[in-house]
Amino acid sequence: MADSSNNHPKTLNFNVGVLGHVDSGKTSLARALSSTASTAAFDKNPQSRERGITLDLGFSSFTVDLPEQLREDSGGYGYDNLQFTLVDCPGHASLIRTIIGGAQIIDLMMLVVDVVKGIQTQTAECLLIGELTCPHMVVILNKTDLLPPNKRQTVIDKMTKRLHKTLENTRFKDCPVIALAAKPGGPEAPESEETHGVPELIELLKSQTYLPHRDPGGALLMAVDHCFSIRGQGTVMTGTILQGALAVNDTVEIPALKVTKKVKSVQMFRRPVERAMQGDRVGVCVTQFDPKLLERGVVCTPGSLHTLHAALISVRKIGYFKGSLATRAKFHITVGHETVMARVTFFGLPPGETHQTSTTDPQLPPSDPHAPEPDPRPLDTPFSFDREYFHQDEYVIGQREAGGLGQDPEQWALLEFERPVTCPTLCLVIGSKLDTDIHANACRLAFQGRLLEGFEEKSYSETTLPRLHIYKTKYKEGQVERVTDNYTVIGRNLFKKETNLQLFVGLKVTLSTGEAGVIEGGFGQSGKFKIRVPEGLSQETMQLLSSSAKKKGKGGAKGESAKEDDAKTDFQPICINLRFKRYVFDPHKKMVQI
Repeated sequence: MADSSNNHPKTLNFNVGVLGHVDSGKTSLARALSSTASTAAFDKNPQSRERGITLDLGFSSFTVDLPEQLREDSGGYGYDNLQFTLVDCPGHASLIRTIIGGAQIIDLMMLVVDVVKGIQTQTAECLLIGELTCPHMVVILNKTDLLPPNKRQTVIDKMTKRLHKTLENTRFKDCPVIALAAKPGGPEAPESEETHGVPELIELLKSQTYLPHRDPGGALLMAVDHCFSIRGQGTVMTGTILQGALAVNDTVEIPALKVTKKVKSVQMFRRPVERAMQGDRVGVCVTQFDPKLLERGVVCTPGSLHTLHAALISVRKIGYFKGSLATRAKFHITVGHETVMARVTFFGLPPGETHQTSTTDPQLPPSDPHAPEPDPRPLDTPFSFDREYFHQDEYVIGQREAGGLGQDPEQWALLEFERPVTCPTLCLVIGSKLDTDIHANACRLAFQGRLLEGFEEKSYSETTLPRLHIYKTKYKEGQVERVTDNYTVIGRNLFKKETNLQLFVGLKVTLSTGEAGVIEGGFGQSGKFKIRVPEGLSQETMQLLSSSAKKKGKGGAKGESAKEDDAKTDFQPICINLRFKRYVFDPHKKMVQI
């Protein structure tokens, strides 16, 4: 937002993500659209220039007259013009973590598809990221100059139809598709070569804009993507304000460096402003520090972000992910602007319980009239430590209805990070398997969620996890060894020799003959145990046990004939059944009766 006190026009900043498969022509398209390049624009990285691919988020912009629909929508805001900030995201398979970091600041997504090759693996992944993070999309069929002129329109029509079919079950159903050639002749062609379809694209983008929800309130959070020094002035951080506002003379914190700095000046695309707010793309000059220490990261209001060793998140599986989501497996977790490995534990509500949730989707701004229908189960329902949860060996898939639709049960996950991460609460979390073979035709995005609770103490497993009542149900089966009297039996094969039987004293068991008993303690040193039967054993049970004892006595040295006898009588031992639950994070490992 520009500063009106300097008599500059008041500009609405609108962030457009340019995503797509490697070599689909994203950077060429951004270059063709842009009139003003920021410090982070157009493949500044030497490695990316050598390889011809984008290795980091590139930013550039162009300004147009405010479209008619925004003049009506902007109400008292009184914007004079519209600035499109293009966020050129990498398409290379191994750099998906950068895309996820960039997608969270995008108002509209341009998905660039090579018209010759169609949708490829990373194209589909970009589409998924868009679904998780962005309400609107425009599809660009690029490189139309490579199609034979006499077949060009036929191929474009066929590809457009195929794309609409692909998108029909996504939030981008019926989104616009436009064909163009951002760089006819390819990267080596002379700059004088005229682009095809770019003016039409600008008009289309203008028609797709809306007034994004911008809130200057709350703590500042700015995503920094580039950092450099200016001799005699200070260090400049460029990035996008994700929440809150920023003004000259404010004090900001750089959590990664554990330092606070004073804001000396603010610029929006080389123009000084006094203040900027959520959604604005800015350069912020602060008192000097070494820019190499912060190439990417976040800046915030002092004390507003937390560094976490573990976290609890809501979780939903991404349907296109083919593998199972197993407890204790490790995933790449993108949270805030960091990607780190974490071990995951999945859990849900006890069998038969359901959870009431509201119907507000936190991902969609309320001021957006074109937003799709909200998911009836939001990801940011507050987490409660006061209830019990059921441990799951893996994420549970719900029953699908005939059309393939249906909801998975509400579920959560505990993430235990390999290194601490700094992030805001309620931020989007995406779990991926980025170590999957990049040439495999498989989606690597596994699940999404929201960060609900963070654990800042390094010793969280001793201090906080015991508050988390996640239990496993256990079932054990042993046999009655012999009867002592009408009210007491000795059992075997229920516990190992080394088991601490004191943990089980007082738990109820049932015999396969119907009687209920209570474990009184161990018997001898071999893992046997004593059961008290308060109501006494039935006459039939006593007879069974006494006949069993006689048969054992018969055996002696005549082992073979005893076996034959057993086979003839077909005696079934009396079983002892024990059901209990154990809380996964209980330091005392206490067993609780079901």
